[in-house]
Amino acid sequence: MHKTLLAVTAALFASSATADTLVTNVNGMQVGADGKLQHFRGFTISDDGKVRAVIEHPELVRLAGITSTVDGGGRTMLPGLIDAHGHVMGLGQAALQLDLVGTSSVEELQQRLRIYAAARPNDAWLLGRGWNQELWTEKRFPTAADLDAVTRDRPIVLERVDGHAVVVNSAALKAAGISRTTMDPVGGKVERDGQGDPTGLLVDAATELVGKIIPAPTDAQRDEMLAKAQEAMLSVGLTAAADMGTDFGGWQAMQRAGQVGRLKVRIMSYGSGLDGAKAISPNGPTAWQFGDRLRMEGVKFYGDGALGSRGAWLKRPYADKPDTVGLRFHTDAEYRAMVSDAASRGYQIATHAIGDAADKQVIDTYIAQGAAQGDKRWRIEHAQVVDLVDLPRVGANRIIASMQPTHQTSDRLMAEKRLGPNRLAGAYAWQSMLKTGARLAFGSDFPVESPNPFAGLSAAVSRQDLSGQPAGGWIPSERVTFEQALHGFTRGAAYAGFAEQKFGALEPGMWADFIVVDRDPTKVDAQALGKTEVLETWVAGKKVWSRAPNPGRPERGK
Repeated sequence: MHKTLLAVTAALFASSATADTLVTNVNGMQVGADGKLQHFRGFTISDDGKVRAVIEHPELVRLAGITSTVDGGGRTMLPGLIDAHGHVMGLGQAALQLDLVGTSSVEELQQRLRIYAAARPNDAWLLGRGWNQELWTEKRFPTAADLDAVTRDRPIVLERVDGHAVVVNSAALKAAGISRTTMDPVGGKVERDGQGDPTGLLVDAATELVGKIIPAPTDAQRDEMLAKAQEAMLSVGLTAAADMGTDFGGWQAMQRAGQVGRLKVRIMSYGSGLDGAKAISPNGPTAWQFGDRLRMEGVKFYGDGALGSRGAWLKRPYADKPDTVGLRFHTDAEYRAMVSDAASRGYQIATHAIGDAADKQVIDTYIAQGAAQGDKRWRIEHAQVVDLVDLPRVGANRIIASMQPTHQTSDRLMAEKRLGPNRLAGAYAWQSMLKTGARLAFGSDFPVESPNPFAGLSAAVSRQDLSGQPAGGWIPSERVTFEQALHGFTRGAAYAGFAEQKFGALEPGMWADFIVVDRDPTKVDAQALGKTEVLETWVAGKKVWSRAPNPGRPERGK
C-alpha cells in the first residue's frame, strides 16, 4: 500500500468519528504529489463535501457515523479533470450559434449557413464559428462574396476555429464602415484583393472592427450560454477550468449562477486584458466564492495571433508565405508596461504566445519583471512554437507552460506548411518543456478544440489523433507518460490557478470532485483512451451529472 494511504487509513481507524459518506468498491487512480500513479478502492466524504480520507480497504472501515454509502460497482474513478485554458462563455455561445466545425469546403459552409439563416428569419445578425480552410478541398480563406451568395440582407460574421479570424459578408462590412480606406489596426489585418478592396476576411485585432458593433447578448442569453457550457463540461468529466479572457458580462452571469446555486463547475477566471480584469476587481484577485466555485485570479494578455491565420509572430518569415512574419501585438515597451501595471495590482499574469518571437518577448519580459521571484506562477498560454534557445529559460524562471495537446493533433499538417520541416523542433514540445523543469498545465482551448479532456490525454501520450495518425506519432520524442498527462489535467492545472490546496486530487481536506468512467485508462491503447465516456460527475460530494443508463454494458478495457 502507498505509505500516504496507509497513514490516512490508520488515522481513520484511530478515530471514533468517520465521515458522512463512504465511497467504496472503486478502481480509483490519481497522480500523487510525487508524480506517481496512486491506486485506491474508496474514500470518505465529510458533510461539507470534502475528502476526509482516501483508503485502500474501505470494507474494513467501521460504519459508525457514516450516513450513506456509494457503491462504485468496481468502476474506474478519477479526480475531476481540469482544463487549464478554456473559454467558458465561448463554449456556451458556440452551442447556440451556427456550428461550422468539420466543414470540408466553402460549399458546405454555404449550405450550413443557408439552413441556419432560414431557421432564424428574425435574427438581425447571423453568427457562427468553427471553419478551418486547411481542412477544405480549396485550401483558401472564405470571402464576403461566398457569404453574399447566401444572403446580403443581414450581416454575417463567421469565426475561424481558432478565434483569430472572421469572415464577414458585405452587409457586415458596410455596417462596420470597412472599406478600401480602412487602415489595419495594430495587431490586426484587413485582407484585401488585388484592387485594394476588403475581401471580408479580418484577422486578429481587425476582427474587433466588426465585433464592437455586434449586439451584445442579453443577461438571459448569457445565462443560457453558461448553462450550456457547464453541461458540456460536466458531460466530459471537467469539474473545473481556467476561463481565459472573462469579460464583465460573463463574470456577471457567473455571479448570478453562483448566487442561486446553479454554478456547478469551478472557474478560475482571468480578466480579458487589464481593463477587463479591473472591471471585475480593480484591486487584484477576488476571494474564492460560492464554495470555491469562482475566483478572478489574474489577467489574460495577447502577444500574437494564431498559426492557421498566419497571425502567430515568428522570428523568421512563414515558409509558405515569405512576405510575412505574422502579427506582433505590442512593442516591448508596451508589453513591459502592461505586465508591470498588472503585477503592481497583484494579478497573476497569463499571456497568449504561439509564435517563437512572441514566446521570446513574453519570456524576456517575465524575466525582466522578476517572474522567478516569489510565487508568481506567471503563465505562457499555448507556447506552441518555442525556439530551442529560449526553451530552457521557461523552467529556469518558474514560468508555467499552459499547453493544449489537441492543438498538436489538429495543427500538425498546417504547422509543417507554416514552419517548414527544419523549424519543428520546439513545436508543441511537451516533453522538452518538462525537461527544462517547467510545470505543465494541460487544457483544450475550448471551443477552439473539443472540451473533452480524454482526447487531450490521448494526444499527449501518443502524438496521434483518434484515428491513430500519423503512425508512430508526430515527433514522438515529445510524448509524455500517462502519469504526466493526467498530472497536467489535474494537479498541474490546479497549481497553475493557485488552487492546488482545494482541488485537483482526492486528498484529505480537498473537495470531493470526481468522475466515474467506462474504462480503465491504464489498460487501453491511446485511441481507446481518447474515446472514454464519463458515466458520472460529482462536485463537492454531490452527483451533478450522469449519463443515461445503458443496461448490460460492461466496463471497457477489462
